[in-house]
Amino acid sequence: MAFVLIFESCKSSDNKKESAIARVYDEYLYKSDIMGIVPEGTSKNDSISIVKNYINNWIKQRLVLKTAESNLTSEQKNFEEQIQNYKNSLIVFTYEKELMKQKLDTNITDEEIKTYYENNRNNFLLKDNIVKVWYVKMPLNSSKESTVKQYYKSDKVSAKALLEDCCKKYAVNYFLDDSTWLYFSDLLKEIPITTYNQEDYLKSNRFIEMKDSIYSYFINIKGFQIKESISPLSLEKDNIRKIILNKKKLTLIEEVEGSIFKDAMKNKDFEIF
Repeated sequence: MAFVLIFESCKSSDNKKESAIARVYDEYLYKSDIMGIVPEGTSKNDSISIVKNYINNWIKQRLVLKTAESNLTSEQKNFEEQIQNYKNSLIVFTYEKELMKQKLDTNITDEEIKTYYENNRNNFLLKDNIVKVWYVKMPLNSSKESTVKQYYKSDKVSAKALLEDCCKKYAVNYFLDDSTWLYFSDLLKEIPITTYNQEDYLKSNRFIEMKDSIYSYFINIKGFQIKESISPLSLEKDNIRKIILNKKKLTLIEEVEGSIFKDAMKNKDFEIF
């Protein structure tokens, strides 16, 4: 390999089992320490660069560590308690993770979600205005503009089907799912509506037709809710599902901890003096 060629002249004259390729004070870096750092198929020049960078970084880290150690008191360098606490946390975390895999019921029904929403409605306030909308973005002066104008204001199922068929063939972009709430700010990224007061605009506009230098836009605002009002359930379902799942996790952990504590007390595995 490339690094063997680089460090062939760096072999120490002693009879160590491995040749050192770098040293910082009394600490050595050996060839075996860098085995595998160069991906298979790497060119010779890239291999040399990777190995050199590794060695330089190793040297810098050891030098900084040595400097830090020499400038700290023994008390400042005593991390045994922190290390043990961190180890304990990792052990408990790993155990709880495995516990979740084995015992956590992740099935959350729509009824559970609805019940949680109804009991906590005031916790779900909109942070932005939302709309239910149809919108169509057409090339300017398209021959199909008249067809879009004919159907985009209608609430008939047949009109939606005809409009969608037209959009699939001729629109630059469109959205006809009036069962889904969109953030009004996201709609404004697609439609060049300019307004300094979104709430007033939504209250006073239902059908909007506008053009710019490239496109024509047709918007039917089928419904809206103003920010700070109660967010609809359909917009909060995923969030509520996560909340309920997290509560189940906490409940399971509490139950397991309680069971462990009771068993230990029964078996006299601990004492309080």
